[in-house]
Amino acid sequence: MKIKADRDVCIGAGNCVLAAENVFDQDDDAIVVVLEESPEGKDADAARNAVGSCPSGALSLEE
Repeated sequence: MKIKADRDVCIGAGNCVLAAENVFDQDDDAIVVVLEESPEGKDADAARNAVGSCPSGALSLEE
């Protein structure tokens, strides 16, 4: 799995951080930062949930 984030599309809702705090963070402008591009185990499951809950569609993943 590889996580991708389009920072130009991110609206700073923070759903990703709430769903997967080990995988995502936000910068000072509340824009997504990917901490772990290839999460495994529980973090991979959490990242999938985060991608699905992103309101702007800024997150995607490749299996």
